[in-house]
Amino acid sequence: MPTLKIDINKIKYNAKTLKELFAEKGISVTAVIKGVTGSPEVANAILECGITTIAVSLIQNIKKMKEFGVKVEFLLTRLPTHTEVPDVVKYADISLNSEISTIKLLSEHSLKQGKRHKVVLMLELGDLREGILPEDIDSVIEQIIPLKGVELHGIGVNLACFGGVKPTEKNMIELSQIVDHIQEKYNIILQMISGGNSANYEWFLSTENIGNINNLRIGEAILLGRETLHRNKIPKLYTDAFTLICEVIESKIKPSLPYGEICQNALGDIPEFKDIGNINRIIIGIGEQDVDTKAITPRINAKVIGASSDHLILHSQNHMEVGNEIAFDINYSALLRLSTSPYVKKVFI
Repeated sequence: MPTLKIDINKIKYNAKTLKELFAEKGISVTAVIKGVTGSPEVANAILECGITTIAVSLIQNIKKMKEFGVKVEFLLTRLPTHTEVPDVVKYADISLNSEISTIKLLSEHSLKQGKRHKVVLMLELGDLREGILPEDIDSVIEQIIPLKGVELHGIGVNLACFGGVKPTEKNMIELSQIVDHIQEKYNIILQMISGGNSANYEWFLSTENIGNINNLRIGEAILLGRETLHRNKIPKLYTDAFTLICEVIESKIKPSLPYGEICQNALGDIPEFKDIGNINRIIIGIGEQDVDTKAITPRINAKVIGASSDHLILHSQNHMEVGNEIAFDINYSALLRLSTSPYVKKVFI
């Protein structure tokens, strides 16, 4: 069974280092652990660093952490669906929102449950994922303020997730200016001004004035030690807190070029290969069903050639015996799929 080894101490170290770094300019860290499906073990390790808010994208993962006794403020990062609103109110303390119809439902169910749910209103500043256009912000806020079941807790923005738009001085200043406008016009104080995610690392280092921004939602930098604009390593952080271990199930000398008429493969692609003669072809017992095979790198002198749903093909420079184990480094898209797969064993070290 493929195994994902998770080094808790390295994740804890990354979280502590980043918390202290961002605190130098007055920015708090919300730790996003959707990459490990809201692992209670990871959550508790991060809490030991003094981080007070944990975020995931699925309400099921908040429920799981609460059942395991994780006691912290929970933030839901994916916009709530209408059907899950009762559970969002029940399990999450804060949720990111961009639809007034959903916010009204949150208010309604909060009153039913005797709660007051915190709402962070998301702004659209170019990445074109979730968010209200700046010109529409007043009309939305004017509808939120009278609602008794919710509290307008803050304003947030999401960049470099869908459109790859870089957090810059310009769009961060725009966010701060919108916050100034809201607080002055409506005579309110917004508690959370969340300027983005791990992609904000370069902006943070370069800016002399963070404006109103007092929070970042940090996931990949904590888990994998990298910023997300170029996937460069962040100094002093671990990039190997996760190791994928897989077993060799076939090892043979075979041609590098498939022979016969080529059509679509199992995943609907028409593959292309170069003829480099006979090679050491190794098959590993994992595939696209369980991992993004383009997002893993062997720690031996080998190259991933391709994969089907449950077979990974490597070209190795050295002979490997059936039964040997091979370790892989992984990136974020691989981590997401590995964490959610029931066919990958998770081992905490």
